Amino acid sequence: MTELAVPATRLRTPPAGASLARQLVRGRTLPTLTVLAAIIVIWFAGAVYLNAPRTIEAFERQEIAWTFGQLVEATWSMERPVLPTPAQVFADIWANTVERSVTSRRSLVFHAWVTFSSTAVGFLIGSALGVLIAVGMVHVRTLDRSLMPWVIASQAVPILAIAPMIVVVLGNIGLTGLVPKAIISAYLSFFPVTIGMVKGLRAPDPLQLDLMRTYSADRAQVFWKLRWPASVPFLFPSLKVGIALALVGAIVGELPTGAQAGLGARLLTGSYFGQTVQLWSALIMAALLALVCILLVTLAERLVLAARGTPP
Repeated sequence: MTELAVPATRLRTPPAGASLARQLVRGRTLPTLTVLAAIIVIWFAGAVYLNAPRTIEAFERQEIAWTFGQLVEATWSMERPVLPTPAQVFADIWANTVERSVTSRRSLVFHAWVTFSSTAVGFLIGSALGVLIAVGMVHVRTLDRSLMPWVIASQAVPILAIAPMIVVVLGNIGLTGLVPKAIISAYLSFFPVTIGMVKGLRAPDPLQLDLMRTYSADRAQVFWKLRWPASVPFLFPSLKVGIALALVGAIVGELPTGAQAGLGARLLTGSYFGQTVQLWSALIMAALLALVCILLVTLAERLVLAARGTPP
């Protein structure tokens, strides 16, 4: 028998550019870039709209005949705009990160590190506390009935009302600096970890628990061999939410202390002196720091899953 000839067109591989474009369309890259581009366009348009009244007033005061192009250019280059443009914000970030020493108190990297230190300490305290509370509620019915309402009620009080009280109380007993900010971060971050771990530790089926009892497993063995592995898929999503809330707590904790360092201090200074560009650059830096924190938790998740032999 003779082999059938396969048409040459079937053997051709698609061009690399077409394959890359197909991956962009099917993946998350293209939608993400599209949303980012839309945000930047709206941002530039918003800068023109919000800065135009002050710019027109300045033109009229100086009796300058202006065109729409001159108006747009002037609104995008104001020294203290109502809404700075993305170009102004990222120019300020570049000047205060790449072009400035990281040890300088005007460096955004320095301020981000100060905030990250409080975030990390508070996150570790809050996560450990959340896990311990969850373990207690799962194994002790009295704790479950008594603690859960208080855990939920603790998040009903605005953090802006609690933060000054924590700072004042801890300051009166000599605890200042990093400790009050870490406590505020821990207060916010323990809640999602507690709720996630309670759900995760209760995830095993009754049949699995009965099987462990059939093997005469004690509580510790049931916990380490069944409940804890079942809670891992719930733990890391809770940690991602927790570390984001810990960052919010660290920034809020820097506001009532009058701190001289930290992203919260930069936000406060920019607000006091009307430095909107500094204000927005600190906000963008806080968002980038939150992204780094979540990426660190994601990396830890992948390492744990790899150690367990579970695909990410």
